[in-house]
Amino acid sequence: MLPGSARFQGPLDARAAQAATASLALGLATIIGAWGFQLIGGYQPCPLCLEQRIPYYVGLPLLALGLLSLRQGWPAVVTRTAFAVAALMFVYGTSLGIQQAGAEWGFWDGPRDCATGAGAAPASVDTLLKALETARVVSCTDVQWSLLGLSFAGWNAVISATLVAMIGWAALSEARAAAR
Repeated sequence: MLPGSARFQGPLDARAAQAATASLALGLATIIGAWGFQLIGGYQPCPLCLEQRIPYYVGLPLLALGLLSLRQGWPAVVTRTAFAVAALMFVYGTSLGIQQAGAEWGFWDGPRDCATGAGAAPASVDTLLKALETARVVSCTDVQWSLLGLSFAGWNAVISATLVAMIGWAALSEARAAAR
């Protein structure tokens, strides 16, 4: 087929590339920030916090694949599929953030098994007792940090929803450019 046919993308649409690049940058900054708060700031994530990272681990590589596909002029189905699945991952991330933020605000109960502190099995009872003295158990309903009234989970919901909108804009811009 010829490059102008429906199977192949047309010329690179600058708006789609900008939106995808901005989405990738925001997503990377967010997951790096989460790791920074944990490793540098000492904030311990609960299991639901850790689950909220999964959309970044899956969605960002897909977003990068879609951006690469867009820039290389690969078949449009590659770009659209990568963008669509990345957007769906961040829809999932938005729902997880809303679930946890709602539990933190007392709108509904949080997960019953949402506490952390367990690690590798201790070598002895003495090791277990020493570990229990310093273990910090974090519940999914405890707000460890907030800014402008939003916790980590609340900000994740906002950022994930923003990523869905930005990726959607990139996909729409790409589709419009391909239709020309």
